[in-house]
Amino acid sequence: MTGETMTGETRPRIPGQLGAAELRDILWWHAGWTGAAAAESIVLLVAARAPGNLVLALVAGSLPALGALMLMRLTERPARFPLLILWAMGACSAAGLSGGLTGPLGVWGLMPLAAAIALGGPRRVAQGAALSVLTLALNALVQVMGLAAPTPPLSIGFSLGLFGLASVLFGLGGGIMLDRRRSARGLESEIIGRHALEAILSSQPQLVLWLNTAGKVSAAYGEAPAAISLGQLRREGLASLVDPAHWPDVLFVLSEAADRRGGEITFPMAGAERVWLSLEARELAGSGVVAVLRDVTAQREHLAGLERARQDAESLNIGKSRFLANMSHELRTPLNAIMGFSDIMRARLFGALPGKYVEYADLIHDAGSHLLDLINDVLDMSKIEAARYELHIERLDAREPVAAALRLMRVQADDVGVKLRGVLPSDAIEVDADRRAIKQIGLNLISNALKFTPRGGLVTVTLSRLAGALELTVTDTGVGIARADLERLGRPFEQAGDAGQQAKGTGLGLSLVRAFAELHGGEMSIESQLGEGTAVTVRMPVLTRAGVDPAAAAAELAGAGAPIFGAEDSDPGGAQVIPFKPQR
Repeated sequence: MTGETMTGETRPRIPGQLGAAELRDILWWHAGWTGAAAAESIVLLVAARAPGNLVLALVAGSLPALGALMLMRLTERPARFPLLILWAMGACSAAGLSGGLTGPLGVWGLMPLAAAIALGGPRRVAQGAALSVLTLALNALVQVMGLAAPTPPLSIGFSLGLFGLASVLFGLGGGIMLDRRRSARGLESEIIGRHALEAILSSQPQLVLWLNTAGKVSAAYGEAPAAISLGQLRREGLASLVDPAHWPDVLFVLSEAADRRGGEITFPMAGAERVWLSLEARELAGSGVVAVLRDVTAQREHLAGLERARQDAESLNIGKSRFLANMSHELRTPLNAIMGFSDIMRARLFGALPGKYVEYADLIHDAGSHLLDLINDVLDMSKIEAARYELHIERLDAREPVAAALRLMRVQADDVGVKLRGVLPSDAIEVDADRRAIKQIGLNLISNALKFTPRGGLVTVTLSRLAGALELTVTDTGVGIARADLERLGRPFEQAGDAGQQAKGTGLGLSLVRAFAELHGGEMSIESQLGEGTAVTVRMPVLTRAGVDPAAAAAELAGAGAPIFGAEDSDPGGAQVIPFKPQR
């Protein structure tokens, strides 16, 4: 384990920090040394009446132990090398005060080594041994130079020498015992940690394997899938589970994992019908490969079911679109007959009608026109979704279909009291495009703008060239669109606004505009601000030649005071269109 257990919790040990048991042993070792030195000092003072230099020698020898005790009480991470230096200094001082290397306490030069053994660690023992050699050399040098204190009388020196030797043996023996206890605790902790890790691995819900690149299993932990026999897996290895056709792929994944690249593979289980296994492998720090083996049969069946459902939905959608596209003639024919008879009634071709019937004929015609437009939109979208809509590309002046759309929408603009203004360049814009599609784009955009612009508002239609593309922009001063709704618009039957606003349309207008633009290789974009209005722009790369700057052309026309086409009265709801003459 990496720390001591306290109140049921395991606290991680900081690098260099002593464990509680290890710290306690080292404290007792230093305390024993201090106690022995103190006892010998008392004996010398009271019984032997030894000179003061010998007492000072004992005090100097005990100071390192006292310093170590204080440091270890203050911190759990004492600096160990400075402690060894302190022991070397104490040993030098004690030897110098008691006669040098050959004095009774000269043997204390071995104490840095004893302290290093007690503190633990090969590096620390090497440092202690070096300091002991240095201490003994210094003691000899001090004695040779005559700097050491006189050697004590034989009566005192003999007993003090025995004490010095006994204390060194105590220090060395105690240090060796502490080192062995430390090693035993480390081994016990490692065993406990290994057992705990095995218990954790064995209790987790997946099967974890330790194996080599040949698929031989060294250990298996965790819960095995129901279809797998752990005994067979341990005896025969991973190959017993893998279909032979997929075995080379599994070996490749194991090899990749051993090269620190990792890998994952899904394969059918050998000898089991419709059982699929997943193996995810990673390198195990140079000791082989660790892998997680899972039964993914249920997940594969679920994904297969989702794929079948997606294919069924797409098939049904394509069938629906084809059905509606094929019903074009059948839906339009009776409606055209209804509108034709209503036109006859409105024109009174067979005589006068009572006033109420004239009103009914107008209602039938208006409702039929609305229904025909709706049917045309649905059929166009169905053809596009079924990939059966064909563009009839021709070279034409793009102003013509846009002007036609403006003329058709003038009556609707008058009815709702909205000013409709068209800004078209004076020179032709030649394009290779579908005339009906461009006209339908204009009709749908203008119709949408008129529906959501209040009376007295303005709808502006601008046709221009920009960056080599045809650009048609319809702006209005209507209610605007919320930012959250912008992303949805342009998909079939998606609408923005409240229920009252959504009732004004079907949600097909903008989706058809986007579809027609994309069929021409272009795009549609929408910019809007709530309460201020909306601008819808369609860009299509259909130009046949480069043209003049549309802004310059519009400014030139405005400065020349160009007449207004279609302004038959001064009603603010009247349509205003900057004129042009179509080239025939």
